[in-house]
Amino acid sequence: MWNINKIILTQQELLTNSTELYLHTKDHSLTKQEFSLNINKKFDLLITEPLPENLEKYYEFDEYISHTDNNKSLIDKVYQLVRNYTLKKKFKLINSQNTDTKNILDIGCGTGDFLSTCSKNKWKTIGVEPNQKARDISITKNLVVKEKLEEIIEIGEQYDIITLWHVLEHVPNLIEYIDQLKRLLKDNGTLIIAVPNYKSFDAQHYHTNWAAYDVPRHLWHFSKTSIQKLFFAFDINLVKTLPMKFDSFYVSLLSEKYKTGKMNPITAFYIGLKSNLKARKTKEYSSHIYLLKKAI
Repeated sequence: MWNINKIILTQQELLTNSTELYLHTKDHSLTKQEFSLNINKKFDLLITEPLPENLEKYYEFDEYISHTDNNKSLIDKVYQLVRNYTLKKKFKLINSQNTDTKNILDIGCGTGDFLSTCSKNKWKTIGVEPNQKARDISITKNLVVKEKLEEIIEIGEQYDIITLWHVLEHVPNLIEYIDQLKRLLKDNGTLIIAVPNYKSFDAQHYHTNWAAYDVPRHLWHFSKTSIQKLFFAFDINLVKTLPMKFDSFYVSLLSEKYKTGKMNPITAFYIGLKSNLKARKTKEYSSHIYLLKKAI
């Protein structure tokens, strides 16, 4: 166990110690603008530089898939297929946790499919989704969804389960956000976080074209070590790590498009499979789910 002694007091401290270049990449999806990924070695964390002030403009394109229910292109179809499968897995995961009142907060709930599944199975649900288009879709599914986390804090409740499915990498104010999550979680509650893993084989294979870097929408790029160390600094302990095996196939499909201009589904499937097979030994999957609890 590390003796961190709460050295992350501000986000500025995290940024100040992240000046060594890891690689250059670009916004493949929209602007083609180049960005640097700098590494904070103490926390094994990559940080997108520069951090854009007008971040919202980088989400303003119709193809941003988590904000729509589209099912037109090959990417859409693969995404929807994987999402439908993982919804069942996610719900099974939260049901496996011991909870008092079965209330759940889903941050970055997108179009509300996961929350809708929970609600239909007698969970008390509430969500956060900053994107108005996605939020409007989720509200049509009879869900309570707020625009900002601050609105949830104002309610004054704590939650048995808090989930962030591929969300933490997007938040500009990482240190403040972790502190807010701690305040919102019950003492015996479970925080569930899913994020890409930049140490996976598919990340190493595609390098600057790895789709899960997704700069600048992804501001932080985590490893298993960085999640454990960052949350330990807030007295939140990592208790379990689970693989997201389907992510390697979807990410490889997008990465092939960025690398060659074509989907190349056969090559993408091969790289995704190879990534998962290698991860059986290295335990470095394309994405991981982390289960965390407060230190009591």
